[in-house]
Amino acid sequence: MTPGAQVAAAIDILTATDMGDRPADDVAADYFRRRRYIGAKDRASIAAHVYVVLRHRAALDWWIDKHAVEIGPRTRVLAGLGLIEGWRSEAVSACCDGDRFRPPRLSQNEERLVRGLVSRTLRHPQMPRAVANDLPEWLEPHLERVFGKGLEREMAALNGPAATDLRVNLLKTDRETARHALTAEGIGADPTPWSPLGLRLRRRVPLGNLVAFKQGLVEVQDESSQIAALLADARPGMRVVDFCAGAGGKTLALAAGMANRGKLVACEVSQRRLERAARRLRRAGVTNVERRALTGERDKWVKRHAGSFDRVFVDVPCLGTGTWRRNPDAKWRMRPEDLAELVERQQQILRSAARLVRPGGRVIYATCSLLREEDEAQAEAFLAAEPNFLLLPVARAWAETIGGASPDGEDYLRLTPARHGTDGFFLAIFERHPCPTAS
Repeated sequence: MTPGAQVAAAIDILTATDMGDRPADDVAADYFRRRRYIGAKDRASIAAHVYVVLRHRAALDWWIDKHAVEIGPRTRVLAGLGLIEGWRSEAVSACCDGDRFRPPRLSQNEERLVRGLVSRTLRHPQMPRAVANDLPEWLEPHLERVFGKGLEREMAALNGPAATDLRVNLLKTDRETARHALTAEGIGADPTPWSPLGLRLRRRVPLGNLVAFKQGLVEVQDESSQIAALLADARPGMRVVDFCAGAGGKTLALAAGMANRGKLVACEVSQRRLERAARRLRRAGVTNVERRALTGERDKWVKRHAGSFDRVFVDVPCLGTGTWRRNPDAKWRMRPEDLAELVERQQQILRSAARLVRPGGRVIYATCSLLREEDEAQAEAFLAAEPNFLLLPVARAWAETIGGASPDGEDYLRLTPARHGTDGFFLAIFERHPCPTAS
C-alpha cells in the first residue's frame, strides 16, 4: 500500500469508530478481516495512524480548532501526521491526491492547517491542563485527587503504548523454559520486575503464530493482572470463584496457582465470553474449572452456594481508566453518569459476591481503574456495610505469596503505568471473620 492508502484506511477506521459504539480495535479488526490483501506491515502502519489520533485527540482538536478548521477524523489524522509523526507539509499534501485508494485533495482550509503546524509541537502553553494531558475535562479533578503534581507524568505514561506481557503457565512449564522456547522462535523476552510468572516481549509479534502460545506455555496477561491473581492466594484443593470472569484471563492464572486441584467456578453474564474462555482453558490444560452463566450478581446460584468458597475474586466492571494505553478510545466515550452508575453497581456486585465466602475465606476486589471512587472508596464502603469482614493488608498478602515488600501501599495495592510499568490497577483483600457477628 502507498502511504496515502494507509492514511485513507486510518481515516475510514476512525470514521467508523466515531459512528458506532464498538471499541476501535474491534472496528480495525473487522476492517482488516474484510481486506485480507492488507499485509502485516501495512496493518501496523495504519494502526499507528489510528492510535496517534485516539491517544492525543484532545490536543489535536485544540490545534485544529485554533486554525478554524472543521474537527473530524480526517483533520485529526492530518494534524497527527504533522504534529506527532513528523511528516512535512509537502508529504501530507502529496499523499492526498484524490487517487482511487488515497484521500481526496486537501481543501484550502486543510492546506492552511497542514502548513500552520510546521515546526509546532503537540503541547502548547495556552492549552488547558486536561487538553495538554489528553484526557476528558470532567475526569481531570478525579485524577488530580489521586496523582496531584504527578498527574502529567502518569498521563504521559497512559498516553503511550503498552508493552506485551505474557504469563507463564505453570501447569506446563516454568519461566526460564518458556523464555528459551520464545528465544528459539526468535522472540526476545525479559522477566517482568514484579510478577515472578511474567515475561515482557521486547517487540510486538503476532502471538497466534508462536508455537509456545499454541502449546499453552504462555498466555497474554498484563503484569498487574498476574499480580492480582497471585495475591488471591488460591491454593491446590481450595474452592474458588472468579465472579466476573470475562474471557478467562484471571481464571487461567487462578487455575495454575491451584495446580488443577480443587474447584474453580468461572462466573460471567456473557455466554459469548464464557465460550471464548473455554478455548483458552483447553489450550492451557486447565481441568478444574466449571463455567457458570449468571443472570446477574443476584443470580439464585449465589444464594444456593453462600458461604461455601475459600476465595472469591471480584474484578468488577469499571471505567477502565487504567487501560488507556491499550484502549485510548475508551476515554472519549466516558460520561460522568457512567461513573455514577458503575459505582453503584460495583458495590452491589461486591456485596453479593461476598456472600459466597466461608468464614475465614477471602474476597479479592479488583479494578483496572485509577479513580478513588471505584477503588479505595468502594473498599471503605464495603467494610462499613459488612461488619463480618476485615481488611487484609495487601503488604501482608504480598509477603506471604510473592515475597518481599509490596511496591505500593500497606492496606491496598495501586499500580500505575508511570510508577510500575503496568496497566493502572487497584486491589483490596477482605477476610470474613471466622466467627460471624450478629447483624
